[in-house]
Amino acid sequence: MMKHTWILLFACSLSLPATGLSQVLLIDAVKEEQQADTPRPQRGDAMSAVEKRFGSPLTKHAPIGDPPISRWDYAKFAVYFEHDRVITSVLKRNTSPSREQ
Repeated sequence: MMKHTWILLFACSLSLPATGLSQVLLIDAVKEEQQADTPRPQRGDAMSAVEKRFGSPLTKHAPIGDPPISRWDYAKFAVYFEHDRVITSVLKRNTSPSREQ
C-alpha cells in the first residue's frame, strides 16, 4: 500500500507544476496580445513625437533623479522618459471606456 501512495503523490506533484506553467504561459500570451493591440510610444521616441502622435497626456509628472526620469500618463498607458526620450511605455490595468484616448 505504501508503494502505491508514494507513486500517486509523485504523479500529483509532477502534474501541479505543469498546470501552473500552462497558466503562466497563457497569461503571458494574453498580455502580449493586449500590448500588440494598443499603439504606444516606442523606446527612443522623442517627447515631441509622442505628443504629436498621441496628443497631450492627461498628466505630466516632473522629472526626478539623475538622469532625469519623467512620466506622462495617458488613458491606456504611461510613458517613461529619460531626458526627452522614451525608455518604456506600459499599459495600465482596468482602463475604463469613458477615459479612453
